[in-house]
Amino acid sequence: MSGFNLSISSTERKTELLFDQVDIGSLKLKNRAVLAPMTRISADADGCVNEQMLTYYSRFAAGGFGLIITEGSYIDTAESQTYLHQPGMATPKHVEAWRALVSALHTEGAAVVAQLQHSGPQSQGNPHSQRLFAPSNIPARGEQLSMYRGEGPYVVPQEMTQEDIDNVQQAFVDSALRARDAGFDGVELHGANGYLIDAFLTDYLNQRTDHYGGNPSNRVRFAVETAQRVRAAVGEDFLVGIRISQGKVSDAHHRWAGGVDEALTIFGSLAQSGVDYIHTTEWKAEAPAFPDEDERSLAALAKQAAPNLTVIANGHIDTGESATSLLRRGDADLVAIGKAALANPDWPIRVHDGIEVDAPFAPAATGGLATIKEAELLQPLHTS
Repeated sequence: MSGFNLSISSTERKTELLFDQVDIGSLKLKNRAVLAPMTRISADADGCVNEQMLTYYSRFAAGGFGLIITEGSYIDTAESQTYLHQPGMATPKHVEAWRALVSALHTEGAAVVAQLQHSGPQSQGNPHSQRLFAPSNIPARGEQLSMYRGEGPYVVPQEMTQEDIDNVQQAFVDSALRARDAGFDGVELHGANGYLIDAFLTDYLNQRTDHYGGNPSNRVRFAVETAQRVRAAVGEDFLVGIRISQGKVSDAHHRWAGGVDEALTIFGSLAQSGVDYIHTTEWKAEAPAFPDEDERSLAALAKQAAPNLTVIANGHIDTGESATSLLRRGDADLVAIGKAALANPDWPIRVHDGIEVDAPFAPAATGGLATIKEAELLQPLHTS
């Protein structure tokens, strides 16, 4: 790995599992450190990636991350866009814009996965359409986030018909094919944080009485069908994953009412969908998902229900020691680093070489999105 010392220190031995090569689907990654997808809303107005985004992602690739998952990209020019200045994977122009960025990251030795996103009930800026699709005509809780240029309550969405469901699933397929054409190594379906796929999973947002609503086996059906259709379209040599959470942008404290049984149903169903990996994200990756019932984390429950799949864990994994602890326990196969990577774009190099890792940026200390962006771009890249 570029920039890594050949000698092995005691610090490196403590975290060496993190730097093992690992297979995921048809890919071989140089280590188990993943850059988590993080919303930036810094694309051009038409959804094309730009030089600022290339600079941002290139620093993580040069910093030693084995896999980079890009921020959520909208999948069509109809209903899916979530935020203004969100990148797209919806047009040939988007494909061309992404191609240069992906090539630059490959040159640094990183694999690259595109996260594909449909806003569902949490859209805060869709310039293309007045329609807002969701499983039921129930708005997201709370209010839109000013840091994402939103204000006021979330809009009441339109309940999807079967035709709408078919069209959105096809949009995921078409977007995945565009990502493959742009040179990505795979796609991640955004099934977390309150967006469309997660809205189907969520009991109070999904009040349908058809085979997409009701019990967890029905509520996970949309995710399973979408993954199956994407897998059939892209083939076996292209990575397909899905990101899953309990909390949402609009409801951080949500927990699945069915507890462990519901989690095992969701993850077990996804294990049969054709995905290569499940990416869990919680406030703290190591914390019990259902503390009143069980001590296991959400990642550990995913691993139990889908033992043959790769599991990526995300959530306040800030140090090499916390990352290695998750891996050694077998809760996850890879770890996704978010805020700690913003403070340390070269997080893998620092951890490997025993260099102190800077504390993650705290929202109260950053002064909002613009300051976070400035910090990300101005933070000097450490090389050993």
